[in-house]
Amino acid sequence: MKASRHGPWKMLLGGTALGAALVLLAAAGMQYSDSRPFCSTCHVMKEAALTHSLSPHADLACNECHAPHNLVAKLPFKAQEGLRDFVANLQGKEAPLLARTETRDVVNANCRACHGVTNADVMMAKPYCVDCHRGMAHQKKIPVSFREAADE
Repeated sequence: MKASRHGPWKMLLGGTALGAALVLLAAAGMQYSDSRPFCSTCHVMKEAALTHSLSPHADLACNECHAPHNLVAKLPFKAQEGLRDFVANLQGKEAPLLARTETRDVVNANCRACHGVTNADVMMAKPYCVDCHRGMAHQKKIPVSFREAADE
């Protein structure tokens, strides 16, 4: 039997198509697993998902704030934090977990990256943006009569 001279090209084209399909599938999975509908499937995140949906940042995916934007840093960070949330969910914890220092650093970097124009000249009195701007992503707006200056 004579080998087809097009055989290697068919294999190369097929492998390329399969590789492209896997990359697209992985990208779609990554995007979905960054989203509020995915994050809220764990009961430990239900309150955070609800309050986020009522916030000024409701149009952002959870991991736009809660994970590094660089893919090389994001993958291990997301795996570690996702495992932490999964274990807490299995243990029956009811409230969102307290953010670890690494998570607070990531969130702070993302605040500063998105709001860089407005905070370029800000002298921070405290180490994290959320120390003063608490609840910006996870709390309904407080009525004006009850607000503190930092809640605006």
